[in-house]
Amino acid sequence: MRYGEVIGSLRTAYDGGARRRDGRGKAPWKLAEREAFLGRLKGHGCGRLLEIGAGTGHDSVYFRDNGLDVVAVDLSPAMVALCREKGLDAHAMDFLGLDFPPGSFDAVYALNCLLHVPNSDLPAVLEAVRTLMRPGGLFFLGVYGGAGRPREGTFDEDDHHPPRFFSFRSDEQLQEYARAAFEIVDFHVVGADDDRFQSLTLRRADPSGGPAGLSLQ
Repeated sequence: MRYGEVIGSLRTAYDGGARRRDGRGKAPWKLAEREAFLGRLKGHGCGRLLEIGAGTGHDSVYFRDNGLDVVAVDLSPAMVALCREKGLDAHAMDFLGLDFPPGSFDAVYALNCLLHVPNSDLPAVLEAVRTLMRPGGLFFLGVYGGAGRPREGTFDEDDHHPPRFFSFRSDEQLQEYARAAFEIVDFHVVGADDDRFQSLTLRRADPSGGPAGLSLQ
């Protein structure tokens, strides 16, 4: 399975569920993950953040309201419209069509969206994200995965129509993909079994070997 083969059904599914998703609250652990990433960015020169797979923009609004210059992108035009209703700079783009100049962002945030990318195209997506980041920039990558899940495919019990494609990876597999493009600053899991969430904070290395753009202390 390739990413281009699942984009159409994903777009249709998320367009159809946009208003419903916009009314949902966030679990406390998701708020904690978001707050922890903001804490890493504060005071270390982060001004511009890109959220990929931004959905209806709740997290982008949070980062904007905490002083960052935020750009939001999502595959779904309906989701992007809801982001714009919140006053966000939002664009309809897929992960292999992120149309920004190289080095445009100090940080990237991706919560539960890269699990829709097949393993065959995940390296290319991670490289595309890396290219958009300035040296020393931080990337939050959070996905469901780990034990007890099929590896890749759609699921009849999915509450979206058509059912969405998912790729669930082991802890080791996910970190191996990440290391090919980034330095791992932090990895931890939240929950267990079918509710297991994998949290990665990654850093784009400075190819010149000079000082990092962001301190990790």
